[in-house]
Amino acid sequence: MAKKKAAKAAKPAKAAGNQVEDGKVCALLAYLLIGIIWYFADEKMKKNNFAKFHVKQGIILLIVSIIIGVVGSILPFIGWFIILPLGQLLILIWVILGIVYSLSGQEKELFLIGQFAKNLNF
Repeated sequence: MAKKKAAKAAKPAKAAGNQVEDGKVCALLAYLLIGIIWYFADEKMKKNNFAKFHVKQGIILLIVSIIIGVVGSILPFIGWFIILPLGQLLILIWVILGIVYSLSGQEKELFLIGQFAKNLNF
């Protein structure tokens, strides 16, 4: 009896695993902007929750990157020598973490900015 329950419980995990495998490339590329474009162009990817999670994270990362670039460029000296270099380093760390999480099949939020991705609805 316990074996039947274990077998039934394994089936949904396998379906989720297929979704992870199908969306892994799009999720990886979401942190490099190409996956965001692919996600909105491909109907199959729009139905993939794993890809959607990482695309939302990639969009938030893109917005934060633009904000850091604009603020760092406007403010003289502090922006040029502190905000831009440290901000770009932080963005690079987020991109690497996002790629690692997507390749390992994890839906793990990026620290500091991942919570904002939940607010995106599409």
